[in-house]
Amino acid sequence: MDKSEYRHAAYDMIYLAACAVNNRNPNIEAVKNMDIDAVFNISEAHNLTAAVSYGLLSAGINDSRFNEAREKAIRKNILLDADRARIFRRMDEEGIWHMPLKGALLKDWYPKLGMRQMSDNDILFDPSSRETVKRIMEELRFSCEHYGTGCNDAYYHNPVSNFEMHIALFTAAGSTTLKNYYSDIKKKLIPDKDNRSLLHFTPEDFYLYLLSHEYKHFSSGGTGVRSLLDTYVFLRRYGNDIDWSYIECEAEKLGLKQFEINNRVLALKLFTLKKLTQEDKKALDYYVMSGTYGTIANKARNTVNNKLENNSPIKKAEYLFRRLFPPMEHYKVWFPWAYRHKLLLPAAWLFRIIRAGTSRRVLTSGELKTLRHK
Repeated sequence: MDKSEYRHAAYDMIYLAACAVNNRNPNIEAVKNMDIDAVFNISEAHNLTAAVSYGLLSAGINDSRFNEAREKAIRKNILLDADRARIFRRMDEEGIWHMPLKGALLKDWYPKLGMRQMSDNDILFDPSSRETVKRIMEELRFSCEHYGTGCNDAYYHNPVSNFEMHIALFTAAGSTTLKNYYSDIKKKLIPDKDNRSLLHFTPEDFYLYLLSHEYKHFSSGGTGVRSLLDTYVFLRRYGNDIDWSYIECEAEKLGLKQFEINNRVLALKLFTLKKLTQEDKKALDYYVMSGTYGTIANKARNTVNNKLENNSPIKKAEYLFRRLFPPMEHYKVWFPWAYRHKLLLPAAWLFRIIRAGTSRRVLTSGELKTLRHK
């Protein structure tokens, strides 16, 4: 597909997802004129295949690929829920506070089971219990995919359960503003009325975290249309009842006041099927072309644009130096062995340089290309 065809298929995908999430029957003639193969491909890229399948079903379209995606999403949601319940029972027994994040809650606010496809479950828990949680996960027959670096550990259980267990919501290696704002987030959390170990955000703080997480991706590799649908689903459930003055104030602290407005307005327009302005379409293009988890080209461009103060040769040289030799906070998060034992820093530098030319060569090439053209 060229860009024009891809964009057209994206608009069809959005229309069908909007019909599904609003329990509305699509226009049959409009659906008949769609390129269903193209809609399937872009729905897969945006992790919206199950939602779109519900829209097609209500139009009387039974497509085996969409049906299979929907059935897989339903099965995965059920299995993740069961595994999360097992994990939480063990954490309760150990007295470890914990909180489900993002999709683990959002999926239940979609109108039908499986409509919100899940890649994994994210859980925030007491950082002092990291080793205990690892033991719990392994006793529950999860394999540990990675542990001890960054702010989350990854676990997998056959056949489909991926869990990311977080000791923090953001790191300074990403955004210092987000990291500082969320560094002591527990004081804002509310204990569940039936279980003191289970904590929750208020609806306002859930929205702010959702916004912050979306911005993290938006300002890096980009984020797809599903993030806008998540925003819409939240707003439909809570939008009339939350304290918008609090959200405005906190969004300003996060440096996300304008992003919040833009994101909210676009999500509401898209999924209530309002007419889009040219500015709306331009903004939507960034989401459409990003896919669910963004693109390397976006990440390369945004990394340079976010960190390069101006286009002078000196600033470009400083940028390259900092990319090769980042501040110590980076090593604390991603290379704790080098942070603890400073004599090992040259090994970390060498690893980063080799990685830049091998597994991350496309990203490196993109950054250098962006620098050359600035």
